[in-house]
Amino acid sequence: MRTTVDLPDDLFRRAKAVAALQGLSMKDLITSYIETGLGLGSRNSSSGRSTPLPELIRRTGTPIPSLTNAEIDELLLKGDLAHDGDCRLT
Repeated sequence: MRTTVDLPDDLFRRAKAVAALQGLSMKDLITSYIETGLGLGSRNSSSGRSTPLPELIRRTGTPIPSLTNAEIDELLLKGDLAHDGDCRLT
């Protein structure tokens, strides 16, 4: 996903220098720092994802099954996706 972040000039120069010294692009450096800050570790190069997606659990303790993007799109198009306020992330 593309986003814009405004950084102070000095911070940008320091980050650019660190990226260059490590042979990384700014995107890879910033992604690595964000993953570290979020406690996600570094990316797995084969899958591009460092950790599994969180599982949604209803307050009753029953899991909500994971859906693919295509399944979510289909539900949205059908208007069947109801707001379920009785779930939490684990």
